Amino acid sequence: MDGFLGTRASLMLDFVALAMVALVPILGASVYLVKYKRRYALHKKIQLLLGGTLLVTVVLFEVEMRVSGWRDRALASPYMGLEGGTNWVLVSLWIHLFFAVTSAVLWIAVIYRALRNFPSPPHPAPHSAWHRRFGMLAAIDMGCTAVTGWIFYWLAFVA
Repeated sequence: MDGFLGTRASLMLDFVALAMVALVPILGASVYLVKYKRRYALHKKIQLLLGGTLLVTVVLFEVEMRVSGWRDRALASPYMGLEGGTNWVLVSLWIHLFFAVTSAVLWIAVIYRALRNFPSPPHPAPHSAWHRRFGMLAAIDMGCTAVTGWIFYWLAFVA
């Protein structure tokens, strides 16, 4: 199914590209709320909502990619390397997948450990130092996932 942004991308590719535009500031706001405002319960709710939303989105996205694919839509890109040049679309995809997979693993670990190790209602605990370190790493990784995803999207479906 064609997307809604006027590119060669599919509906889910457009949706995920826009979702990442929303995710990055929401993630930043969540980190700000916990770090500077000490809004632990709100941070927890936002993170669980983002994690659940991303899980559903990624599953739907992967189903569409398996059913419809993306390569046929990207063939018109000058960055596909069809004439023997470097296939920058695939290079950008592999870089994006590195960040996407590592951020998913980190987010799952951070959320799982937070649910197991923080009291309810949430507040600072012995687990806080680990959570701050790996939570920030996961947030940075998710930012890299978004940026590399947008680069892939542009190279494959806009250019």
